[in-house]
Amino acid sequence: MSASANAKEFHVAEMPGDGIGIEVTEACKEVLAALEQRVGGYKLRLEFAPGGAMLYKATGNALPDSSLKVAQKADAILLGAMGWPDIRYPDGREIAPQVDMREIMGLYAGVRPIRAIKGIPATLADPRAAKIDLVIIRESTEGHFARRHHGEVIEDREARETLVITRKASERLFDFGFKLARRRKERGGKGMLSCIDKANVFRAFAFFRKIFDERAKLNPDIIAHHRYIDAAALDLMLRPWDYDVMVTENQFGDIISDQAAGLIGGMGMAPSADIGDHNAVFQPSHGTAPDIAGKGIANPTAMFLSAALMLDWLGDRHDVEACGTAARLLENAVDDAYAAGSLRPCEIGGRSTTAEITRGVIAALKTAKAD
Repeated sequence: MSASANAKEFHVAEMPGDGIGIEVTEACKEVLAALEQRVGGYKLRLEFAPGGAMLYKATGNALPDSSLKVAQKADAILLGAMGWPDIRYPDGREIAPQVDMREIMGLYAGVRPIRAIKGIPATLADPRAAKIDLVIIRESTEGHFARRHHGEVIEDREARETLVITRKASERLFDFGFKLARRRKERGGKGMLSCIDKANVFRAFAFFRKIFDERAKLNPDIIAHHRYIDAAALDLMLRPWDYDVMVTENQFGDIISDQAAGLIGGMGMAPSADIGDHNAVFQPSHGTAPDIAGKGIANPTAMFLSAALMLDWLGDRHDVEACGTAARLLENAVDDAYAAGSLRPCEIGGRSTTAEITRGVIAALKTAKAD
């Protein structure tokens, strides 16, 4: 029996979404096909599931029940990007089905890796910037987003939103963070988890920090570190290499993960995952980019690296070594493609097209190593 006949098959919900989300998803499918052919031992069966702002404009529904069901039953969800500035709900908010899925499926751990890639100019002049390698974990189900449908404007004189921090969500978030810090330590990382909060001002964040300290006592092999959000934001501009894994509230994580992406070339280089106990969504950190949509210049790198996160997660969750091997190969192929020096995406002043970057990574896959 052939290796392909023995391959573990994974059902992946394909949700391209809007704008450049469609373009980078198509590019990613090409890379995944080449990767699967090289590695073997696993198969990805993609099933299309529509959703997004354009679907809302056409039908009045941004996330149909049929698409949600496909996503919920899938082994993983690969999402391009969703939303469009000019298409909004009647209350003025943008269309954001990806946020809805976090809440519906309990995707509490928003994982945002920030890693420097050779060949991409560093924002910081310090030579240590070439070795930036940290992960921001954003709690993705509560915080300032928890009651986003229930904010109120009172008599046109004031507006109110509610911050929610719960013990249950915080404990599972911190446990996830300690586990990730431990895994990175085994691979040569610092073995440090930093709690990013505003506990000096807000009672909710003092509670958040209290729970962090409780979970830290259960993980004595990992360094437990504290930093206020404003100081951490400054640190990311001055000495990001001091950090390993950072864990924080939803809105804080939303902001500093975009800020940190600027250190490594921009949003087109920044992958992400939203992970729960049963489901996980993998998508680039960027949005739909209406200004460049349809021009063929969208940078698909973040999508490729998000797919690598997906493969790593599937391999770890289902004990399929081939998936972990494929994830490392894809990450290394991205590094090798950019290190060669010919690729330069538009957001850093280059002219490499989506197709050129895709071809470069596929070519690098042929010689990349999985170490």
